[in-house]
Amino acid sequence: MKNFFQFLTESAAQQAARLGLEGDGHGGWYKDGEFVAKTDKGRLKFYNKRQKVGQQDPPQTDKEKNLSHSTSAPAPEQPAAQQAPAQEGPPAVEKTKGTLTVAFGRFNPPTTGHEKLLDTVAANSDDGDYIIIPSRSQDKKKNPLDADTKVSVMRQMFPQHSERIVNDPQNRTIFDVLKKAHMDGYANVRIVGGADRQKEFDKLVNNYNGKMYQFDNVEVRSAGDRDPDSDDVEGMSASKQRKAAAENNFDAFYKGVPSTMSKKAAREMFNNIRLAMNVAEGWNMWEISPLFDWKNLRENYVKKNIFNIGEIVENLNHGLVGRIIRRGANHLICVTEDNIMFKSWIKDVNESKMPNVAPKDRAAINARAKNIFKKDLKGTEVGVNEQKNTEVSGVPADQRLIGTDAHFKYVKSLVPGSDWGKQFINKYRKK
Repeated sequence: MKNFFQFLTESAAQQAARLGLEGDGHGGWYKDGEFVAKTDKGRLKFYNKRQKVGQQDPPQTDKEKNLSHSTSAPAPEQPAAQQAPAQEGPPAVEKTKGTLTVAFGRFNPPTTGHEKLLDTVAANSDDGDYIIIPSRSQDKKKNPLDADTKVSVMRQMFPQHSERIVNDPQNRTIFDVLKKAHMDGYANVRIVGGADRQKEFDKLVNNYNGKMYQFDNVEVRSAGDRDPDSDDVEGMSASKQRKAAAENNFDAFYKGVPSTMSKKAAREMFNNIRLAMNVAEGWNMWEISPLFDWKNLRENYVKKNIFNIGEIVENLNHGLVGRIIRRGANHLICVTEDNIMFKSWIKDVNESKMPNVAPKDRAAINARAKNIFKKDLKGTEVGVNEQKNTEVSGVPADQRLIGTDAHFKYVKSLVPGSDWGKQFINKYRKK
């Protein structure tokens, strides 16, 4: 309840609002359509309805007195004070450290190519402040080694980096790593990875700077291009090692192992991979090493044998797990439980062990995906209003329509070795 002194300190507008008066915009105030007061020197001046200009005010009725002397009346109950809105974004942390350099990858299995990556991470770090984070992804085909085994093998393979190889079950995604770095007081983060993933990581991690973590600068650097046709370290990859293990070709497998690892230890890892992949029951190249059997991967995708709407998949590059809401030509649009939308090429995802959506809910998800797609065709970007605070990651709306020349050109431009662009240049060069 306001006391008399509080009422006196109120402005005319505040008093009028409290008394339920309506203003005419010119200083006059009305009650039930009847003029009762006006603003005079910032204060309310009250009048009774029988006042005549140039004459003394007539005596007020009891009703008029109640209106005029309402200054002493108790104020209507005010609603309880609302709680201050919850703080948006990451918690404030004092930045006591400089730049943390990070490598986040599958390393399944680790190879001589990864040795080059780790050396590059160390060379790009400030004062040797860097960490290596093996992902927690595990399955029979693309990720046969569990996280604990990977860490043990990597520390044996790369002893110069052993103390920097982190085995933390909480680091399931690149976001988990960055949030921890934020809480540890780092001002900046530098991520080093393969050239083929640089663009994907750069867009993803910078989109969420200030929302999930806060750094002055988030930088993504390339560890160099790969040459899949090379027989040396430049062409070595985990895909080649899994292929060699599936084909029971230990000689080829051993070429991808660093010299720091004994032949006996390499043979043991080789056998463990074959056992985890369950090669005795048969295997498909497109499942274990999609890069070497893209045709069959694509065929199974088109036939909807894999990666259907409503299913849950994991992106093997950054670790995000989401439900599929749209199928593209060679990519998927997925949404996490935290309403983070991300795009993944079909070669970079795996079916998650999490349960799939119930059949009764599949129709709703399908309808939702179609609605989003329709909005995209209109040229509107799927954003906060359309997707319930879902963050957007993908290609421009005018390049998403499957079957159009625009979409074909866009997809073709992303394929290494594509001749698109060269054709355009040569066309006008001839003229």
